[in-house]
Amino acid sequence: MNTETTADATGGTEEARDQGRPVALITGAGSGIGRAVAAELLGAGWSLALAGRRVAALEETAALVPYGDTLVVQADVSQPDDVRALFTAVRDRFGRLDLLFNNAGTFGPGGVPVEDLDYAAWRHVVDTNLNGAFLCAQAAYRQMKEQDPQGGRIINNGSISAHTPRPHSVAYTATKHALTGLTKSLSLDGRPYRIAVGQIDIGNAATDMTAAMEAGALQAGGEVAPEPVMDVADVARTVRHMAELPLEANVQFATVLATAMPYVGRG
Repeated sequence: MNTETTADATGGTEEARDQGRPVALITGAGSGIGRAVAAELLGAGWSLALAGRRVAALEETAALVPYGDTLVVQADVSQPDDVRALFTAVRDRFGRLDLLFNNAGTFGPGGVPVEDLDYAAWRHVVDTNLNGAFLCAQAAYRQMKEQDPQGGRIINNGSISAHTPRPHSVAYTATKHALTGLTKSLSLDGRPYRIAVGQIDIGNAATDMTAAMEAGALQAGGEVAPEPVMDVADVARTVRHMAELPLEANVQFATVLATAMPYVGRG
């Protein structure tokens, strides 16, 4: 794991603290939803730690708002040592943490029937989507509990698959259902310490991960059909709304989806 600091043009960390700039950590910040949320929060004046496995991609995210106050941290959220080092870097750089956007995740091998799914592939999805989310939430919880003033917010990136599966998606769907239980448990346990925990369930945001859906995706009835997508910026604005609520208020669960995607009803 390594870190790289990109200070803002107005004076960097110390001025950010003086101005009371809130601090967020985004995992999986090098692309897709993580990148869009980072741009939204940076534009709104947040200081950000951007975490992911590819430093070059994280630096591209930071460059979207050149005047932003950012810390780039290479980390694999499925590795406990990386997560410990990540949160130490955030504490050392910013002094506190107001928001964790637990976003890192993987689909795994798409379209593989359950009887053909290799255990290593199953384990990779579980380690990233569930174990990684737990490790980051645990570290954020510890920091938010101990910091002064106490408290903060965790937003877990769920999915429409936390409610309804797609065909041949057993590993991804199982982890996203489990993430809902993690969210509920963390939300309950965080109450005494002003730690608010919620979840955003996203359907068909236009990113590299969903590009194939517009061409055609396997449906429950066996047919392949194109699906509509929505602008990922609409997701980012929703995350910002959740993030900027006072800690006395919480969006426990939010579902944001392309209006006409096959989810509600029978398709």
